[in-house]
This record gives sequence, structure tokens and C-alpha cells, in this order.
Amino acid sequence: MPAIAQSPNVGEPLDPLPREFAALMRPEIPGLIKEIGVEVQRAYPVYAHLFKGPHSDAIRQGVEQALAAFVERVADPGRNSALRDELLRKFGRVEAYEGRDLDTLQGAYRLGARIALRRAKSIGRTYNLSPTLILAFADALFAYVDELEALSREGYLMVQARAVSDVAALRRQLLHLVVAGPPLPRATIAELCQEASWELPSECTMVALRPPVAELVQAGLDRDVLADLTLPEPHLLIPGPLTAQRLAMLDSALAGTAAVVGLTVPPVQAAHSIRWARRVLTLIDDGVVADAPLVHCEEHLTTLWLLSDPALTAHLAARELAPLDGLSGTRRERLIETLRVHVSTRAPAEQVGELLGVHAQTVRYRLRNLDNHFGDRLLDPDHRFALEAALRSLHLHGRKQPD
Repeated sequence: MPAIAQSPNVGEPLDPLPREFAALMRPEIPGLIKEIGVEVQRAYPVYAHLFKGPHSDAIRQGVEQALAAFVERVADPGRNSALRDELLRKFGRVEAYEGRDLDTLQGAYRLGARIALRRAKSIGRTYNLSPTLILAFADALFAYVDELEALSREGYLMVQARAVSDVAALRRQLLHLVVAGPPLPRATIAELCQEASWELPSECTMVALRPPVAELVQAGLDRDVLADLTLPEPHLLIPGPLTAQRLAMLDSALAGTAAVVGLTVPPVQAAHSIRWARRVLTLIDDGVVADAPLVHCEEHLTTLWLLSDPALTAHLAARELAPLDGLSGTRRERLIETLRVHVSTRAPAEQVGELLGVHAQTVRYRLRNLDNHFGDRLLDPDHRFALEAALRSLHLHGRKQPD
């Protein structure tokens, strides 16, 4: 059978795999992504912090692109794979940044291929496919893995070639190591700091940027600010707190690029700071946090906490609001909104009525109804705290009741 092209820039047909085979493989991709992630972390614990760190979304996107590109090449041999190629090169760059050789990454690729082959064999039994077809799939799959390895090798060698003389590359490597999360490889960081003429601060402020980022941004940053603006999730590390001078620098350099300033933390906690900042970016997209050119995490800590686990918050709300389950939708919504304002403000009925836009007597009537349904639960500090947290979370989501 024709082999997959040796050069990763050329997409050859995977003959004799029939194009219809793609329709059988495509629904398996989500499950494969999850299974490969679990098995790779089990076999290669060094990757566990990457799957759980600030670059986890980009890593999962790379795995998804690698699997999807293989399937789509079966369906359409001429399909463009530029996004997959860049993500695979990034995997190689990460290995170089973290000081590993490529053997571990290649082992992870081949483990993923074995898992995919195992899934293909299961599909073959289900649809009574011929052994010849499964063998052809295996040949094409492992030739495809060679292609993925070549792409990652390109990224790896790119970093190695320029890291010796390029201070900017050294500083990007420093940024990656700091943001990768604890434990920090302090010996490696100390060596890189010396080579890059950069001093590791006692505190740092992370900034998450919304792509795409204009090329002029880099030129406007202070010289000691670490930046990687080419990543799918670009970010900055500002040594020390965000002083007035630093804030003026950011305002000038960003020039309209939306950004979220994380908390000022020790470098060992930088991964948390950038994770929180990216979460706020997501909440802006969801309409929960108001958009602005520069948003500060510091102003949204309660929102971050309340929405850190929406599924758990929904279960908490369902438990705490269970006494109202027997009521009709509209009546239940009114009582929940009255309860939210009541428990969060501790205000008298007149003030609650003003906030809700109803008469104080209506508020008193609703509060009596709530006392009848909840009884002593509203007097219990633990239940009251849980109830207030759940109601605030639901209100932030713009919902009146849990799913």
C-alpha cells in the first residue's frame, strides 16, 4: 500500500483505507482523547502537570487535532493540516523548554497509537471488517505517528538552535518553566536567569491576553517583562506588583488588546495566577464579568470562587432549595429571588421590596412562605451560608434555578 508521505507537509491518501472508514472512526475521537490522556499520564507521570496546568487546553487541542487530522485525511486526502502541524511543533518546543529529550514524547505518541489501534480492532469486530483492512489501518496509523514525531522534532530543534544565542528564546523558556507550575526546577531556572540576564523576583504578576496579539505589543513592554505572544493563550509575567508605572506601561503597550491581570504571587504560584486570569477571560465571554480593556482578577475573587465548579454549585443549590421543589415555576422563581436578596442583604422588608421593585407587604408575605418551607434551616449558620453561596452563584449565571 502507499505509505504516508515522509515529509509532514505533504498529505498523501491513506489507500487502501476506504473513505467510508472515517465515518466509523469519527465518533470515537472524544472517547479516545480522554483515554489517551489517562493512559499517557499513567505511563509518563512527568506529563501529569502539563495535562493539569495552564496549557492543558492547548495540549488537549493538539491531541484532538492529531486524531481528527488522521480521520479527516482518510475522508479527504487533500485536507489542510496547518493547525495540527503547528500544535505538534509546539509539543516539541515544550519538550525542549523543559529540558527533556524526545524519547518520552515519542513513547507517548506510540502509546496513543496503540490505544487507537485497540479501538479500531473493536470497531472491526462490531462491523465485521476484514482483518486486511485493520492491518492497513495499523500500517497507516504508525506511519502517521512517524509524521507527528517529525513535526515535533522540528519544534524541538528550533528551540535548541536558537536558545544558545537568542536571549528572547531563553526568556520564553524561563516563562514556560515558571508558568508550568510547581515544583519549579530551581537549578534550571537559576542557570537560565544567568544566561538571559534576568533576575527571578520574589513576586510576579501574571497577565492573560486575548489573542490575536499585535506585533507592536512586545515593543511596548518593559525589558524585564517575560512574554510569549505566539501561544494560543498568550500571556505576560511582570516582575513584582502592578505599580502605577507598570499599569501605565501595560495601557500603552496593549493598545486595545483585551487582557486580565492576575494576582501578584510568588513565582511558585504563577500557574495559579494565570489560570485564574484565563478563567476571568472565559467569564467575560460568558457575560458574567463586565468586559473592559484591562480587567483585574482582584476585583472578581468571589465570582471566581463561586463559579469554580458549576456542576458542584448546581448540586449544592438543588440540595439547599429542595424545600421549594413542589412549587410552580413562576412562584418558585419569585421566592428564590426574594430569598437571595434577603439572605445577602439582611435588610428589612421595606429595603428588600425596593431592591425587588415590589411592596414591602409582598416581601413579608413571601418571607412567611419561605419560613414555612425552610423552617429552622434559615436559622442554621451552615445552611444559611451554603444557601447564600448557591444563590449568589445562580444569580451570577443569570439563572433562577439549578439545572
